[in-house]
Amino acid sequence: MEPLSEKQIRSSFVNCTKGEATRLRLPLDFADLPWEDLDFLGWVDPGAPLRAHLVLPRAAGPLGISLRVPAVNRTSAVKSSLCQICLTGHASSGVTLLAAPLAGARGREGNTVGVYLCADLGCSLYLRGKRQPVLRTGQYKESLTLDERVARMSGNLDAFVAKVTAG
Repeated sequence: MEPLSEKQIRSSFVNCTKGEATRLRLPLDFADLPWEDLDFLGWVDPGAPLRAHLVLPRAAGPLGISLRVPAVNRTSAVKSSLCQICLTGHASSGVTLLAAPLAGARGREGNTVGVYLCADLGCSLYLRGKRQPVLRTGQYKESLTLDERVARMSGNLDAFVAKVTAG
């Protein structure tokens, strides 16, 4: 992913108001992000921990999506969960259900779509082995190459974005 400026990020959001985009806080490590290892930028808002944000590169410019984080995340110590975007297995506390208001009038009416995602939104880093999930059992091995796993993740992310931005 190409590095983005603060202005590019704030102007990219399609499912929140300009005021909300202006007030969101960027990741604490924004200046030190490993852009070359990211396929999208995802973070939990440090000033509002019940908000998370995704910014995806697109041909027409970055596309941002605002997400709601559940206030209470009930998890089991023995169960594991799978991120729907990158398909990384985690202890159940490593995956959370995030809800995105739909873009446009339907979102202003309160309609949302949800996705189970890595709780730290580090999907790109998990795929590349830069971060390791916490699991009670061993990590499963895939026969896909990194490029194939990235393509699968991008397809899953595109399907989620299509649901958020659909008329």
